[in-house]
Amino acid sequence: MLTHIKKIIKNAEKGQYAVGAFNVNNLEILQAVLAAAEKMKSPVIIQTTEGAIKYAGLEEIVALVKAAAEDLKVPVALHLDHGHDYELIKECIKLGYSSVMIDGSVYPYKKNVQLVKKVVKYARARKVWVQAELGRLEGSEDWVKVGKGQGFFTDPEEAKQFVKETKVDTFAVAIGNYHGVQKIIGKKKLILDLKRLEKIDKLVSIPLVLHGASGFSDNQIKGAIKRGIRIVNIDSELRISFAKAERKFLMENKNIFDPRKILAPAIVQMQKTVERKIQVLGSRNRG
Repeated sequence: MLTHIKKIIKNAEKGQYAVGAFNVNNLEILQAVLAAAEKMKSPVIIQTTEGAIKYAGLEEIVALVKAAAEDLKVPVALHLDHGHDYELIKECIKLGYSSVMIDGSVYPYKKNVQLVKKVVKYARARKVWVQAELGRLEGSEDWVKVGKGQGFFTDPEEAKQFVKETKVDTFAVAIGNYHGVQKIIGKKKLILDLKRLEKIDKLVSIPLVLHGASGFSDNQIKGAIKRGIRIVNIDSELRISFAKAERKFLMENKNIFDPRKILAPAIVQMQKTVERKIQVLGSRNRG
């Protein structure tokens, strides 16, 4: 059932677990995520980037989510990830998103605050939650591209002031997390700055969000959840699961031309990935 994100995250706060926010841009990914959520009896957040909306169409993807979630017993929330187009954000709200992210992290602090406050004013009047980010993650995701050495971590004291000024509902942190697929297939060990996160959690009273979480160890993710992370974004691992399954199937079945048969292994593999993530996040049987 389609549910306001507020209810999902308030329950996560009480239970001290996190909820997966999975990036979706087509029917097959949506099917995999929702099948996993239903099987694991877990709440789930379906999120779309502006790139996904451009690819699939806003009204089309909203219709898909609403239709797919209608008969499910578990709560499903719809969220806009990394929004920066104010007019598109308004359209998402009108069509039923219960949460939107306005990403002004690429701007200086004052401009970021001004942009976020503008969106909060519009969204709050319509009972929609707003997420914002302070700090900058290296890597790329759709329009967000930050080169090596250009990222910076969230400052705890600045985070406290930012949340106070903007009155956002959820807050995304930069603590060593990283956007993109390359981090996963590389050899570098990925480490989150959990001490920094602990300081932020003590100073910021709203739910915290971890972007760029794909590729980190289960212990790292669980450590972040213990220190206030309530939403964990997952995209790259779904893409890798999809691509690996498709490459294997096409190599072994060169005479199969039915798209349904070709895409079926990818759905199965992505569902397994989502189920595993739900287990790590602690949201199983919380739906």
